Amino acid sequence: MTRRLADVAKKVGVSEATVSRVLNGKPGVSEATREAVLTALDVLGYERPTQLRGDRARLVGLVLPELQNPIFPAFAEVVGGALAQQGFTSVLCTRTVGGVSEADYVELLLQQQVSGVVFAGGLYAQADASHYHYERLVERRLPTVLVNASVEHLGFPQVSCDDVVAAEMALGHLAALGHERIGLVLGPPDHVPSRRKLETFTTRAAEAGLRVEPEFVEHTMFSIEGGHAAATRLMRRGVTGVMCASDVLALGVIRAARRAGLSVPEDVSVIGYDDSALMNCTDPPLTTVRQPIDAMGRAAVDLLVAQIGKAAVPGDELLFEPELVVRASTAPARARSFASS
Repeated sequence: MTRRLADVAKKVGVSEATVSRVLNGKPGVSEATREAVLTALDVLGYERPTQLRGDRARLVGLVLPELQNPIFPAFAEVVGGALAQQGFTSVLCTRTVGGVSEADYVELLLQQQVSGVVFAGGLYAQADASHYHYERLVERRLPTVLVNASVEHLGFPQVSCDDVVAAEMALGHLAALGHERIGLVLGPPDHVPSRRKLETFTTRAAEAGLRVEPEFVEHTMFSIEGGHAAATRLMRRGVTGVMCASDVLALGVIRAARRAGLSVPEDVSVIGYDDSALMNCTDPPLTTVRQPIDAMGRAAVDLLVAQIGKAAVPGDELLFEPELVVRASTAPARARSFASS
């Protein structure tokens, strides 16, 4: 007990006597200090006193696939801030390769008696993945919100950037610049947002009289290396413009173009997706389709808090309008000849 008091007091920056008053439910402690002490107990792994365990309900899980893609830390910042304004504390859960899985995090969050969970970029967006852990959330009736498109049968409220409009914007920009051989670098084939972008690309390109060839579409993992490998194949097939399903993929495309002796945007125009941090500082600054992360994150929190408050929230998808941000990685097409592979 003495060690627990000392550890928590040190973590929060208050006296052991203050910690003791909080743990024993005594008056004379501000609400902010009380919340800080209880959160420190959770962070340090100590059990709360029985009479205070209901306060764990002020915790909300935020489950992300990774933190290397800058769009996810940006989203975590928005959601964490919006939750704090509503009196909740976010618990960040990041999947690791060969480590803690999304399903493991769900079980952990259920044990911690969290008030709800927000997922971004999760397995709900992959049609061929296991979705059993989401069914556990349904069984427990735990308030849950998904960010960006999911498979259809889950029934959770969703907050999404409109993939159809995003693909139309990117395609329209490249077509207006005179590009006729446009490639597409997407996530895995079962990734729902990528499927939506592909369907829109195929339909709109055909309507515009552009060549739509199966070999102009590449599926890969969301990484610089994945974008590099996909772009290497596309450029051998003579594309002059490349639309990407993430900024990270776009950076891989640019790297592949340079290693092939090509210049961006003079030889190949590249468009990303997200407008994540520092994309205006890349070489060249990246043209991209911006997700309205701030508005989406706040909407996700509003939907979650409404569910926590027992309001009826339908399992609909709220679509947010993206924005085309034109920078220096796109330019008018010029005639080039390529050897087919």
